[in-house]
Amino acid sequence: MIFNPEYEAARQLLLDAAEIIDTEKVSLERSFGRVLAQQIVAEDNVPPFDRSPYDGYALRSEDVASASKESPVTLRIVEEVAAGAVSTIPCEKGTAVKILTGAPIPMGADCVVMYEKTKFDDSFVTIFSPLKFGENIVRMGDDVRKGTILAEVGQKIDTGVAGTLASQGVAEPVVFRRPKVGIISTGNEVTEPGKKLSGGKIYNSNRFIFASALDAIGCDSVYLGLSGDRPEDIAALIEKGLETCDAVISTGGVSAGDYDFTPAAMEIAGVEILFRGVNIKPGMACACGSKNGKLYLGLSGNPASALTNFYAVVKPALLKMAGHKEYMPEIFSLKMTEAFGKKNKMTRFLRGKLVINNGEASIKLMGDQGNAVISSAIGCDVMAIVPPAFGAIEQGTILEGFMI
Repeated sequence: MIFNPEYEAARQLLLDAAEIIDTEKVSLERSFGRVLAQQIVAEDNVPPFDRSPYDGYALRSEDVASASKESPVTLRIVEEVAAGAVSTIPCEKGTAVKILTGAPIPMGADCVVMYEKTKFDDSFVTIFSPLKFGENIVRMGDDVRKGTILAEVGQKIDTGVAGTLASQGVAEPVVFRRPKVGIISTGNEVTEPGKKLSGGKIYNSNRFIFASALDAIGCDSVYLGLSGDRPEDIAALIEKGLETCDAVISTGGVSAGDYDFTPAAMEIAGVEILFRGVNIKPGMACACGSKNGKLYLGLSGNPASALTNFYAVVKPALLKMAGHKEYMPEIFSLKMTEAFGKKNKMTRFLRGKLVINNGEASIKLMGDQGNAVISSAIGCDVMAIVPPAFGAIEQGTILEGFMI
């Protein structure tokens, strides 16, 4: 067990312990946001044939090489081809084929002229300017060439990937199963929302904070229950969670107080504790470990503290477990829109809202940054990283940060 490692070291310990879960097939219509567990290689060209991008007429460019407003060229229409149909009559000298958007280019034709640039009736079409060979033709494979790697294992299915899968006829991609993460709340002072508060009690906000945070990163949460401060009771929920879930998150009982029994409960449940505490603020109090390849993530009972630890330390391991190829946060520069006067001996994380001005990324702090103040997380989508012993931060200071 390591005590109070730097957050990068703590994060790596969890990454090393995280095991990728199993896979399943899902229907393409329900695959958005899922993580691919198969490499997708193009088996067909897209489009699979030369086609027209417009409603117009397919013809031979050499037939209209001398066409002009003063000396237009009139061609005989021999056929009409709609999308989904195939021409049966070759386009020969002096002829044209009426063609609709998406239809295959007829044999013999090498260009397409738009309706709007012609005059026509049912039998003839007149062209008023020359066309180049290949003009207005979408070539076979212009979108995707056969044999091209379209998507990699670990890639998240977005609209582009979903559309590309459909274009290859993939109806049921193989994806990683969404991790099932249990949530445990601890503390004699905690009461579930909907019940009346009595003296000294507080509502269980952490349960819903982490249900939302887990859903946002593609995990399914399961509420395992609320325990008091007896280590045996906490241990029973831990054992239940690790038997039925892929990972477990608990909040509360991880500091050094007289009623902080989560680490003891972890040991009773057979969890190997990897580290206790992390050298960050907020989010220092924690106890994290693993059992049988499953992560146990004991976080602070203070909501903002627990959420900071989740984004800075825990989240990458859950993303890795879910099969993501890219699970580390992308770091970029952030300018402070205001000063932050508190000095810090350890790494500090500031939560705020991303603001883009003239192409420059800034962070606008959202209220009090205290350990227990969850209301200041409303609207937050970015965190700034303040290095150890940085001192007070002036407005305009450039820090590193990441999206949450």
